[in-house]
Amino acid sequence: MQVRASQRPTPTMKDIIAQHRPDLAPFEELYRHLHQNPELSGQEEQTAATAAEHLRTLGFEVHTHLGGHGVAGVLRNGPGPTVLLRADMDALPVEEKTQLPYASTRTTKDPSGTLRPVMHACGHDTHVVSLLASAALLHRARAEWSGTVVCIFQPAEEQLDGARAMLADGLYEKVPRPEVVLAQHVMRMRTGSVSVRAGRFLTAADAFDVRIYGRGGHGSAPHTCIDPIVAGAAVVTKLQSIVSREVTPGEMAVVTCGCIQAGHAHNIIPDYCDLKLNVRTYDAATRKRVVESIRRIVEAECAAAGCVEKPDVKLIYSTPATINDGTLVEALKGSFGEYFQENLVESEPAAASEDFSLLATAVGAPYVMWTFGGVDAKVWDEAVEKDTVRELPSNHSPFFAPVIEPTLQTAVDAMAVAAMTFLQRKEKK
Repeated sequence: MQVRASQRPTPTMKDIIAQHRPDLAPFEELYRHLHQNPELSGQEEQTAATAAEHLRTLGFEVHTHLGGHGVAGVLRNGPGPTVLLRADMDALPVEEKTQLPYASTRTTKDPSGTLRPVMHACGHDTHVVSLLASAALLHRARAEWSGTVVCIFQPAEEQLDGARAMLADGLYEKVPRPEVVLAQHVMRMRTGSVSVRAGRFLTAADAFDVRIYGRGGHGSAPHTCIDPIVAGAAVVTKLQSIVSREVTPGEMAVVTCGCIQAGHAHNIIPDYCDLKLNVRTYDAATRKRVVESIRRIVEAECAAAGCVEKPDVKLIYSTPATINDGTLVEALKGSFGEYFQENLVESEPAAASEDFSLLATAVGAPYVMWTFGGVDAKVWDEAVEKDTVRELPSNHSPFFAPVIEPTLQTAVDAMAVAAMTFLQRKEKK
């Protein structure tokens, strides 16, 4: 018996993804290329050009050079919600040690002119390629949904200023304002797995450059000098008391001195000592108190050391916490749970930070970022059995190397499923 069109069953999400997912072999090859040719923050010219060209071939309206090398693509497909999908593009000044056949051996000059090794040690190559493939999938599946998709390829996430730069460059004067903003990140998780959680997801981040001024002189005559290294060491030690003695027990906060630099010779007390400090918090009040405490401690220790000039404490960058919208997360848990089933797993908040949320809060839109795994399944399972998961390479490690599959397919499917969760589904007649 012939089934009339009006009786055709509505396809499931699995049906839609399976039917419209593009051949991933070219995208896997593109991933190898991007991994082998990473670009530092603010230098993402070739990666951006690749993204823009791909979107043009799909018929997207494309805008380039937003906030540097930012790219925005718009696919209009009738009435309905506007959903923004974001991927970051930049790599890190890390020397790759994975020994992959497509490992990066690239070096390039950073903004200071110093030659640095470059590596995609945070998986942004995976993000770029998966969003490109998801864009192709959504384009092919246009008969299944209605609305507008905006794909953002963001520069300079690692410096936490790329999203702000795109906004300052008039992003939302060029593309429709989204009603939902989505992003994903590859993490140290079992490949094929996906995790999404409501509320606290990533911390706020603040970075400070501190300069302590002393009085230089001969190393054999410290009594004639004011030693900025001793003062700096006292500052570093005292800063560790902020979390243990000034932050409410149980409230998350991290204060790190990532760099201390002073002098250049054994027998010379230098004129100054430089510190680079990093702060991670969730709670706004905690954040304010920690920052105030840093300034107080630096100034007090310098005064105690007899420094004749007040120290410089300069805020270098700042980005808010990523707090996932509860309503959106519940919707995604439903669609992800149906699609990924047992591969939808639980995860804990991370102390890492992102500037992704600014793309949403700038227009008052709700947002969600979720994670997907990149660790080989066998390696992961063995690590779980031996309780050595913490020893597996994580983001920013020179050994960080997500397996290409099923990592890439998982990311492609997750982004497409998430987009269609919030786009308007077309009814079959």
